[in-house]
Amino acid sequence: MDKRIAILGIIVEEMESVMAVNDLLHEYREYIIGRMGMPYREKNLSVISVVLDAQNEVISALSGKLGMLNGVSSKAVYSKK
Repeated sequence: MDKRIAILGIIVEEMESVMAVNDLLHEYREYIIGRMGMPYREKNLSVISVVLDAQNEVISALSGKLGMLNGVSSKAVYSKK
């Protein structure tokens, strides 16, 4: 299967879900090239971007699992190659 580069955008609005988000990212660590997280204290949320090098199924699975967490939104943007 071909691997693709993708950026996974994650918004965490429920701080109780932060540990679960970190646990999932740790579970998929072999596919993560890098990540950057920014707390937005005025809005009481966090924005995380994760760059992945993985198969479509892996990226979709991670995005889906994150999106099922309470107060967490996730969306993947894929490279064309």
